[in-house]
Amino acid sequence: MQTGVIGIIGGSGFYDISGLADAHEVDIDTPFGKPSDPPIVGKIGGRDVAFIARHGRGHRMMPTLVPTLANVFALKMLGVTHLVSVSAVGSMKEEIEPLHMVVPDQIIDRTVHRPRTFFSEGPVVHVAFANPYDDGFRELLIQAAESVGATVHKGGTYICIEGPQFSTLAESLLYKNWGVSVIGMTSMPEARLAREAEMCYATLAMATDYDCWHTEHETVTADLVVQNLAKNVQKAKDTVVALAGMVPDTYESPSASALQNSIMTRLDLVPREVLEKMRPLLARYL
Repeated sequence: MQTGVIGIIGGSGFYDISGLADAHEVDIDTPFGKPSDPPIVGKIGGRDVAFIARHGRGHRMMPTLVPTLANVFALKMLGVTHLVSVSAVGSMKEEIEPLHMVVPDQIIDRTVHRPRTFFSEGPVVHVAFANPYDDGFRELLIQAAESVGATVHKGGTYICIEGPQFSTLAESLLYKNWGVSVIGMTSMPEARLAREAEMCYATLAMATDYDCWHTEHETVTADLVVQNLAKNVQKAKDTVVALAGMVPDTYESPSASALQNSIMTRLDLVPREVLEKMRPLLARYL
């Protein structure tokens, strides 16, 4: 497959991206409404890049209300083939210290109020999701983070909770007992939708705290998160810049053909207006 645009969704504290040549905003609409902010497109080292601030500049949207359908669909419309998600997380393991980074390879979804698919109007689609992150893209992200001096943990499980409240102590201890590595509020349904959009998806998780399970550290607060994000966000931005230069011009990945054997409905039975709405996702199969 030919590599297209590199997409970046910036989480808490990551509201803009530096180092973009020819940077400009794109006013884009989708069948699912407007994205969180107008995407910023430009080039890094000759590679086309598109950036969206997940919560909007100024952090206007809580996790549940982030228009994830619109964000991912807009990036697909812009030609994104590889999507990196930058997220603030709590650490659920002693060895993952605040200011460390994690590139998870698994995820548990504990959200309850969010749409989970682009295809609620049809066709019926069942994508494979055993490995929610793209292995090849993950490896490049790890290399990029290491190249800018970050302490990176390779692999681990991200548990995504609904929020916007942080966990109770009982919940935190339960999740820790499950063996998860980090806890956050934003990687779902992003990962699911990226797979339906046939994008290679990876998460750069920035640890800001120990949630509330660690008796020797202060319980997570928004102020603590913001303080540690301020220390770590530049390294995350540097990682993304390094990553853009590492992605090859061509690639092979099951993510790029996720819909190929996943569409259950005969497309001639799907209303034409629905197929047209979904054309950016289904063009190869129409």
